Amino acid sequence: MIYSIEAWIDETNAKFAEQRQSCSQFAEPFAGFYSEAFLANAYFVVVESLPKPDLPELREAGLGDFLDMDVQGITYKNTYYIVPSVVLDLRLHFHELVHVSQWDALGAIGFLQRYITEVQTFGYAEAPLEKIAYAFDYHFAQGGQKVDIPSYIENNL
Repeated sequence: MIYSIEAWIDETNAKFAEQRQSCSQFAEPFAGFYSEAFLANAYFVVVESLPKPDLPELREAGLGDFLDMDVQGITYKNTYYIVPSVVLDLRLHFHELVHVSQWDALGAIGFLQRYITEVQTFGYAEAPLEKIAYAFDYHFAQGGQKVDIPSYIENNL
């Protein structure tokens, strides 16, 4: 199942490659949290409807509620997808970039295995990878001290 999801992700990212926008545009507001090199290798795509891998095996694994959730962003490897209403929401961009860091640190297969297991075990809101992303986006929104997010993720996952 994991390899089917990764193949779907690769196809989806390739399909939207021409619409990707570089996260380099966030270098100033995210300085001290994300390096310019990290941001230059991260992208977002604005879409009316978030692409999700609605594969039967995901529903069979009990992830139907997760697939049906109404969310404003979703991250696949170094690319995240957001709906138009949140394009200017820096906190949401920050949150999705935490997930890009997690994908980088764990690798695609490692991230998918861990994320799926966490959502199955704890539910979306209590999944540790999500809790980390929400904690950091809150920290950013509150004007918290600069933390090199990719390094923190790499050293603490």
